[in-house]
Amino acid sequence: MPGLYSIPLAGLKEARYTYDFQIGNHLFGLYEESEIKKGEFRAVVVLQKCSTHIEFDIVINGKAEVICDRCLEPFYMPVSTAKRLFVRQGSEWEESDPDMITMPMDENEIDLSQFFYDYIHLALPIKRIHPDDADGNSTCNPDMIRRLNDLLVHGEVQTDPRWDDLKKLTGYN
Repeated sequence: MPGLYSIPLAGLKEARYTYDFQIGNHLFGLYEESEIKKGEFRAVVVLQKCSTHIEFDIVINGKAEVICDRCLEPFYMPVSTAKRLFVRQGSEWEESDPDMITMPMDENEIDLSQFFYDYIHLALPIKRIHPDDADGNSTCNPDMIRRLNDLLVHGEVQTDPRWDDLKKLTGYN
């Protein structure tokens, strides 16, 4: 029985095939260490079967619930990615190249769940902050922003005199 994110390969003729997958919380629940716990995505996979290999063009669009780096509140961030994966047949599984895998000739299907998971996580930006509204104002939690502003040091920056001589040596004045 094929998996939720699997494509049967047995009997495919040399041609182009399109598959559509809905990806939700179920995928992220399969991985205990997943940074994403909630998300809604659509993956369109175009499979091109050739005589020597199979080519997958994978486009994923959707949104993932992430934690804001500024106010620590969860929000949904749009995520988009497009990847190309080549699959060739060999004697055993080999995934030394992230864009090319080798799978045994007796495999009848390919499960794309790990690829979907990896591609979505790699598409997340390093900095995750609530987007600004139409007027350019932050949509972060206003109470947290107020607390952060109260903690900011205003005025002259005090330096530690113990480091002044070292700064002279390194050129950082």
